[in-house]
Amino acid sequence: MEIKRFIGGILEANCYVISSREKECYIIDPGYNPGRIIKYIEEKDFAPKGVILTHHHNDHSGAAEKIRKELDCPVIIHRMDADMLKTEADAFAEDGDAFSLGDEKLRVIHTPGHTRGGICIMASKSRVCFTGDTIFNVDLGRTDLEDGSEAEMRRSMLEVCSKWENDITIYPGHGDPANMKTVRRINREFLDIVNDN
Repeated sequence: MEIKRFIGGILEANCYVISSREKECYIIDPGYNPGRIIKYIEEKDFAPKGVILTHHHNDHSGAAEKIRKELDCPVIIHRMDADMLKTEADAFAEDGDAFSLGDEKLRVIHTPGHTRGGICIMASKSRVCFTGDTIFNVDLGRTDLEDGSEAEMRRSMLEVCSKWENDITIYPGHGDPANMKTVRRINREFLDIVNDN
């Protein structure tokens, strides 16, 4: 699996185009610069299978509608975030669902806290996880916004993220990727939750 990162907007949000040897691709969290993303996909001659949104916030979903129209691919989000999305969802990503990308399975993990319908996307074969605004290399997603929940974020850390092995590399919604070994060393907010349990 190949991963291409696009950084956009004042919040420097990450969008990822992930592709297979068979030239299929998914677009994860396109918030800004749809033209750059579309141009890249067309130049690579990729066949887009869908836009997957880890949550509804505009810095991760703002370009989804244009990409859907230009590339004729569905927009996918967790059902609990769909009503907050500024565009229509074509399909829902529920906990435990899996999308295929070549020989890779992309597994949906519901991780509420930043939003009610926040998800992570685990690609176990490649040992990577796209975490949106759930967990970053050095901190966690905010829980003080409209549908955030500190209690849910704590549960997501304890029941999900803390169980990921050290060689899993997270690709977050902002900032740089890091493996879980590094996260366990430098992410103070994560450590405060898991060590306080």
